[in-house]
Amino acid sequence: MTLPAGNWNYPTPTRFGAGRIRELPAACADLGIARPLIVTDPGLAALPMLATAREILETAGLPVSMFSELKPNPVSANVDAAVAQYRADGCDGVIAFGGGSALDVGKTVAMMVGQTRPLWDFEDVGDNFLRADPAGIAPIVAVPTTAGTGSEMGRAAVVINEVEQRKVIVFHPLMLPGRVIMDPELTVGLPAKITAWTGMDALAHCLEAWCAPGFHPLADGIALEGMRLVRESLPRAYADGGDLDARGNMLAAAGMGATAFQKGLGAIHALSHPVGAHYDTHHGLTNAVFMPYVLAFNRSAIEPRIAAAARYLDLPQAGFDGFMGWVLELRETFDIPHTLAGLGVDDALVDRIALEAEHDPSAGGNPIPVKAAELKSIFLAALEGRLDV
Repeated sequence: MTLPAGNWNYPTPTRFGAGRIRELPAACADLGIARPLIVTDPGLAALPMLATAREILETAGLPVSMFSELKPNPVSANVDAAVAQYRADGCDGVIAFGGGSALDVGKTVAMMVGQTRPLWDFEDVGDNFLRADPAGIAPIVAVPTTAGTGSEMGRAAVVINEVEQRKVIVFHPLMLPGRVIMDPELTVGLPAKITAWTGMDALAHCLEAWCAPGFHPLADGIALEGMRLVRESLPRAYADGGDLDARGNMLAAAGMGATAFQKGLGAIHALSHPVGAHYDTHHGLTNAVFMPYVLAFNRSAIEPRIAAAARYLDLPQAGFDGFMGWVLELRETFDIPHTLAGLGVDDALVDRIALEAEHDPSAGGNPIPVKAAELKSIFLAALEGRLDV
């Protein structure tokens, strides 16, 4: 069955379907953008899809500036440079085009172009977002080219504070893109390993949202269906990058994960953020390594919910053990290391990472309350390959 194209309005207006990148000028027009800054990454900047996007915009009479000097784990200097280019070129909106890094930088640039306070004043702590001047936040069109972070559906971005060597979550409600284009054709060229790593990020978002405590049935329903789409489509997209239905389902699952995790995340993300900041690891891959160890740690609190998820996913083995077996099988299929050591991570910074994980906003959503001691135990289990956390 071929996935039908469609227009969605939740959580933000979205054009979904193959070939819909051709509607980029219309998305800009919806937001009053006449001179966009495309924020992308160096790899994408050299690909034909970016040349095509620029041609589509320029043919429609929209002069384009492009910024692509950003790292896979973006740092504040990347944001500063893009903001300077936005102002110098007289831009009036941002097209965030790419994977999670480009989307996060693009959204942060849109946030910062009209602010006078420093970036870190808007860290996602308490009501810091009220410090921002909402009139200074530029409109954003988001075009994801990977199916992982779902940042196109989110109101936050992750940027490394280079001075503190710490991943910081920046938040404002108006960082939610005003228009999104989900075109599965843009993800066809994604290498198999990046397909897997980003897909495991989408799974981590759905899984942690499903397990987070609290009453949020809207998020629960989205998270559960997101996991089902991952089960159905991630192995297919990994095996055949040209499978547009699988690619489309994974784009949907990624957006669903980011929508659902307003309920909360947990220790997977709390640990992945500092590990990524200190060891420059791929975020989705790091989540995939931590996933079974955090599941094992949380088992006593989440066993009924995980059993329900196993039923909905129609896993061959029921219950918590069946779900854990599926996660481990996925990781083996995608050649994901079983331990942190496989990512080049050691125990040299374990105490610092545990403390930073304790203070990460994601930690507060873990089903079992965690402090540095518990997070250190999970880290060491993941380093040593022990599922008896």
